Amino acid sequence: MELRSSNIDKLSGEVFDVLIVGGGINGASAAAALAGKGVRVALIERGDFAGSTSMHSSNLVWGGIKYMESRDFALVRKLCRSRNHLIKSYPSTVQEIRFLTTITQGFRYHPRYLWAGAWLYWLIGNGFTRIPRFLSPQAIGDSEAIIDTSSAVGGFEYSDAYLHDNDARFVFNFVRGALNYGAVAVNYVESLGARRESDGWLTRVRDVMTGRELEVRSRVLINAAGPWVDEHNTLTGQSTNHRHVYSKGIHLIVPRLTDSQRVLAFFADDGRLFFVIPMGPRTCIGTTDTRVERPEVVATEEDIRFVLDNINKRLRLERPLDQQDIISIRCGVRPLAVKATGGGERDFLQLSRKHAIDINRQDAHLSIFGGKLTDCLNVGEEVVEAVNRMGIEVPFPKHRWYGEPPDQVRREFLHQARLMRLDDLTAQASSEPLSTRLWRRYGTHALEMLEEIREDPRQAEVLIEGTEYLRCELHYAKRREMITRLEDFLRRRSKIALVVHEEAMRRSPGLREACVILFGDEADARLEEYFATTRRERSEAAAVERAATVTAASAALAEPGAEPGRQASH
Repeated sequence: MELRSSNIDKLSGEVFDVLIVGGGINGASAAAALAGKGVRVALIERGDFAGSTSMHSSNLVWGGIKYMESRDFALVRKLCRSRNHLIKSYPSTVQEIRFLTTITQGFRYHPRYLWAGAWLYWLIGNGFTRIPRFLSPQAIGDSEAIIDTSSAVGGFEYSDAYLHDNDARFVFNFVRGALNYGAVAVNYVESLGARRESDGWLTRVRDVMTGRELEVRSRVLINAAGPWVDEHNTLTGQSTNHRHVYSKGIHLIVPRLTDSQRVLAFFADDGRLFFVIPMGPRTCIGTTDTRVERPEVVATEEDIRFVLDNINKRLRLERPLDQQDIISIRCGVRPLAVKATGGGERDFLQLSRKHAIDINRQDAHLSIFGGKLTDCLNVGEEVVEAVNRMGIEVPFPKHRWYGEPPDQVRREFLHQARLMRLDDLTAQASSEPLSTRLWRRYGTHALEMLEEIREDPRQAEVLIEGTEYLRCELHYAKRREMITRLEDFLRRRSKIALVVHEEAMRRSPGLREACVILFGDEADARLEEYFATTRRERSEAAAVERAATVTAASAALAEPGAEPGRQASH
């Protein structure tokens, strides 16, 4: 907590070039880009970093093959280039993966037509990935016996990419990079609004954990509040060319369904792409696409049934998946950028995830709408360019602010790891050698962990049963990752809460030891807070479900001729 406390104190101690409100992928990449190029930056987030949309993705880094159907080839080209750039820049984290798409009878396109589209997609992406291939129903069954091919007419396989760790971890590494470059970044600090003064912006902020209020001065203000961009613009009196509409999406994490390291893709009953995604010892299935009016959402019984029904129809399982198989649920909104004067009325499923940056040069204010993980490097560069045009000096405009550390650093780490036989300490149940995993997650900072393990081999022991996280990682997280609540570590810095059932975590003796490392005397309080939060979330989901049922029943009764107890047909 020392890092967070010291950074809060720094917020009111100087005039920053830029204050960024929001610590999702847009705010994090903007902070890393600006700080890396020498701009003095502060970043605040009212929850935890990556605590909303950025932790509910499919963990995919893709060029937007679905936009081929709407012929938005310019967007596809841009996203493919961004995907390729991320694969090259983060070879340990962003990795190519094959997608096997099955087409069933009655679908609107013949599979060979879609296969041709996959070739065009490959060409638009500069042929960077492995070539597509066509599959007959027999070939699909031979490749993935779990797929029900009884109604299949063919399919195709192509490549995109995925995040080896979780999306929130990827986002936090940009925050960590910004901190390394001297930025001041703090979680659980909310903006109460800002006003423009003659020499810049004065933003009133509040420490959510203590209630302390203070003022932050900056020359430029960037609104990167994700789904709440419009809300914060209201606080600051900004009018913009864009606004958000919201799409709710959920994913279910279930026991591993197939050992193959490929994504299985189908077209769900609503016509949208539907995925079965590998997640280490688990499988992630989804997603839904439901238009909602507010960004605060929960997964309802209807959402869960949709995902389970779709997966059970398309896979040949020993028994259908049901709610007892669900280990965890991811539920969030996609903020979709549309024109402020319209645009939200077009076919909702055709709205893209492309970002838009509205710039008010007179007020020195930026608003970032939409966006996705794939396009994060472009967002960072565009923000730097916009801030520079507002008169903020960028001392090191050519500095490369993203990517893994240089190969010579990686070679040194691996050499030290070999000399100390680090991989011999890998737990039997681990999915990969320790040296591979520590480098991917921590880069240069992994060298610190080697030193800790040399001094005390117990630091290489797995602490929480059913996971791969070591004691030394908990100590590192305490020092450098601004863990404020237990959920920050279990759900975002790691993916433990995604892949380990809540009851198994409760029974793990290592969980309390982890809390002691992270929170000291507050360990028991933080542990109770975490499980109280999960109980409250379940209660809220149940309340939403009940409200939806009542609303549906009322609407049915309001239909002419509807009888009590009988739902009107539509």
